[in-house]
Amino acid sequence: MLSSDVLNPQVIRQMLHLSQERMSHLLHVSTKTLWRWENTSTAPNSVALQHLSKLKQIASLASKVYTPEGIETFLFTPIEEFDFLTAYDMIALGKHEQVLGALAADYEGLGY
Repeated sequence: MLSSDVLNPQVIRQMLHLSQERMSHLLHVSTKTLWRWENTSTAPNSVALQHLSKLKQIASLASKVYTPEGIETFLFTPIEEFDFLTAYDMIALGKHEQVLGALAADYEGLGY
């Protein structure tokens, strides 16, 4: 079940080491809306919860693969596999699965 308690925008944002501005861009909402979700009883709508679910998957896998600094590097370094876009750009374009695939490949490369 998708729940705003389970998909806490602030926790996910902090896992990805993103500012409210960058996180709101990924969620296609205003910074003020994100702030409300993080600081009041206002809850994300179903579309936003779907985006948060995908971001949580990315954040969870990224935290297994990288250090906090490594997550930032992964998100904001152009990657050849993404036609030299960043993972952040790919997420903003709705290409979550490609980002998860790249993270999974890095995870497998660690020998787990």
